[in-house]
Amino acid sequence: MEGRSPHTLDQDGPLRPESSPPVAAKLVVVEGPDEGLETPLDGSVVVGTDPSCGLVLRDAAVSRRHVAFERAGAGIVVRDLGSKNGTFLGGARLHEAQLPLGAVVSLGKSAVAIQSRWHVREVPPSPRSRFGELIGRSVAMREVFAVLERVAPADVTVLVEGESGTGKELVARSIHEASGRAGKPYVAFDCGSIPTELAESELFGHRKGAFSGAVSDRAGAFQRADGGTIFLDEIGELPLELQPKLLRVLEAGEVRPVGEDVPRRVDVRVVAATNRDLDAEARRGRFRTDLYYRLAVVRLRMPPLRQRPDDVPDIVLHLLRGRLPDGDTPSGPNLAKLVAYGWPGNVRELRNVLQRAVTLATQAGGPPAPFSSLVFNLGPAAERPVAIGIDYPGISTPLPYKEAKAQLLAGFERAYVEALLERNEGNVRRAAAAAGLSRKHLYDLMRRVLGVAPPEDGAED
Repeated sequence: MEGRSPHTLDQDGPLRPESSPPVAAKLVVVEGPDEGLETPLDGSVVVGTDPSCGLVLRDAAVSRRHVAFERAGAGIVVRDLGSKNGTFLGGARLHEAQLPLGAVVSLGKSAVAIQSRWHVREVPPSPRSRFGELIGRSVAMREVFAVLERVAPADVTVLVEGESGTGKELVARSIHEASGRAGKPYVAFDCGSIPTELAESELFGHRKGAFSGAVSDRAGAFQRADGGTIFLDEIGELPLELQPKLLRVLEAGEVRPVGEDVPRRVDVRVVAATNRDLDAEARRGRFRTDLYYRLAVVRLRMPPLRQRPDDVPDIVLHLLRGRLPDGDTPSGPNLAKLVAYGWPGNVRELRNVLQRAVTLATQAGGPPAPFSSLVFNLGPAAERPVAIGIDYPGISTPLPYKEAKAQLLAGFERAYVEALLERNEGNVRRAAAAAGLSRKHLYDLMRRVLGVAPPEDGAED
């Protein structure tokens, strides 16, 4: 790069895209006067203030034809078009470079992110009921499986969101095992469990003598995962001062161990997880915006167990395999109790409840206890009907039995249908499948309890 600043990027620069990003991509303005504006990136898009541009900005510091984005095989080529104020990536001036999905480019007072257009709701549910160690027949889980089928071989960065205990690490392991990196290292790193003063060394490694206690060279998590996958759990807990260094790894494929001046190359796929709203955290300045978009190439939200009670029997069967008498399967009142419980701790809580029940019911050296004899300590949440996520209204005044029953049933049906449609974003076909009803039956319910007339024959949901 003779004749250029050492802080510029061109085609020969260090940035490397993932080998196979999703086909669908888009440009999203994530900072500046036009924040929220977006456009598909199907071929080539010029960004600038000229009305003829594919993405028109109102930023006075942006040139008329400022920068071009173009799909090119494994990534996106970004080319500055001779702009007055320049185009930047992570503080380095960019002339021409091939960037991966998730990269954020700055121009003028604006920033544009290259994002995937994948969305769970846009992918038809998979027919499978299992993906790696993830189990579920519900529509919610089969939608997750459909995305994983596409994401795993694509080698893109994935951000897994969801409550604690929903199986986010199982998602990461399943992605790794279904990818071209299977058989290579898989390293899990919990960003929330490492003291701040040790986090940099644990992630990126250190040289002997770099600090007190560094008695030998030590490889960090990224170096140990070289060639494979690293799972960054609780990524929202990563200290702000380390976030630029993680961004550098994602953008340049380089780590710099503590106490070392020369960066080292690493080839690592990143799957991150959080139970926080990182988008909101980034808007509040508590998480770097550019790092968020680089991690969230594909966002995948894991549904809580209370929203998929129909998956509980299969999960119970899987977790108790080999721990029940031959021929015994989970069924009856005990299984019904597990299905009806709200599971605030999700699958992790279910696993712990089963393990405790089996351990207490089995005598040392004795045969396994039958499922019907197991005692489940489910806590106060077991006393309320939460399996479908609806709070039943109480009967506040004494009523004849039939009238009270009719009142409660009418309230239940209305609440159920409203919650069902909300969960499925108004898509009647998907809502009917989730409820185990025919579309005609669901339309009849909607007409009776909501006063909604069904569409004419042949109309789409």
